[in-house]
Amino acid sequence: MKILIGIHPPTSGKLIYEGKAVVINNTNVALKMGISMIHQELSPILHRTIMENIWLGREPRNVFGLINHKKMYDETKALLEELDLKLDPKELMINLTVAKIQMIEIAKAVSYNADMVIMDEPTSALTDKEVDHLFKIIEKLKKQGKAIVYISHKMDEIFKISDEITVLRDGEFIGSYPAEELDTNKLISLMVGRELDKMFPKVDCEIGDVKLSVKNLSKKGEFENISFDLKRGEILGIAGLVGAGRTEIIETIFGCKTKTTGEIFIDNKKVNIKTPEDAIKNKMALLTEDRRMTGIFPMLSVKDNTVIANIKEYISPIGFINHKKIKEDCESYRKSIRVKTPSINQKIMNLSGGNQQKVLIARWLLTDPDILILDEPTRGIDVGAKSEIHAIITELAGQGKSIIMVSSELPEVLGMSDRILVMHEGRMTGIVDRKDATQELILKYATGSVEDCIGGVN
Repeated sequence: MKILIGIHPPTSGKLIYEGKAVVINNTNVALKMGISMIHQELSPILHRTIMENIWLGREPRNVFGLINHKKMYDETKALLEELDLKLDPKELMINLTVAKIQMIEIAKAVSYNADMVIMDEPTSALTDKEVDHLFKIIEKLKKQGKAIVYISHKMDEIFKISDEITVLRDGEFIGSYPAEELDTNKLISLMVGRELDKMFPKVDCEIGDVKLSVKNLSKKGEFENISFDLKRGEILGIAGLVGAGRTEIIETIFGCKTKTTGEIFIDNKKVNIKTPEDAIKNKMALLTEDRRMTGIFPMLSVKDNTVIANIKEYISPIGFINHKKIKEDCESYRKSIRVKTPSINQKIMNLSGGNQQKVLIARWLLTDPDILILDEPTRGIDVGAKSEIHAIITELAGQGKSIIMVSSELPEVLGMSDRILVMHEGRMTGIVDRKDATQELILKYATGSVEDCIGGVN
């Protein structure tokens, strides 16, 4: 898709567009031809307005060549209303949620009035309601004769909106099929090249003593009175709808945000975590929700991205860096968690999303954490890589690591967790044991339909 939109040049082959061979040297050429793209990794200009982001580089101008702000506002307002997005064109992007930023990216792609719209993982940050809204937009575009290329790893979405399904695996074309000829099992088999007997390879691990205790933790305006225990060898899932406060809780525990009230205990000892550095010193690690914005350093190598959180351990008393040891450790983790890269010197931006995620996991494993916090660990990666990351998580729990896993995907939460903490609008509505958890029950807690979990809130 990046070749089609003009970001990368092809090394061989032809592009045939509307029956003619074409050369697309850059994105401007693609846009003028009628091809637009919503990228998987969001890249908004956060301190500019919605309308400035939508019309960036093609702002309407008056006869004197100056930007016509009134026209830009009016056109943005009309576009947002057409897409039923109730947002102020003058709102700064930094004030929007990730889900709303995603919807603005969709509006921007539609604004080009393109004949072909490429959507790369457009629903990764959207709620079910917002996904339905997007599907209505897609249906409207189809009725206008627009062609849609829709990239997703979510099986239900693929089957809900696709007319034809094309499968790629490890850079190779596997095949194209009418959607009605495939089912979920067949499609997954084509994607990973084998049958996935167990998408969630959770095994029963020995659950030990309490490692982390959170008591009445609150952050004003975001969440309140959160209390739970996390044991050695346990995977505690955190579920809830977008905006429920899941990420805010773990960022506060890790010191990215300042708590208003509450206490945190590790091994029954009260700890005062004010910064991520404090958290790391207490043998905690946090895999963040957005790997592009707060995870990877895209221009640096796999090696640099792996060691950056633990670089102090490779510096000698006289200030020299032990490059030999860095290479050995990076190669060891590359092999152990199966990172697909030509070399550890490869820029991480050139890796797939799943392999970038594995590098970030390796980064934190190098710090030898006892408590591993994973925020959306498999967002935007293919089913094969998901299965591998699930296996890594289970293996870490088997080693006695204490794991908190936030996920928007209910099958993942249900399949991987020993217990599930459910959030609704900043409140904890329950903690459910694995044996009692069902999708319907978790959704009831997530929507605030019930007050007490099975056996009471732990």
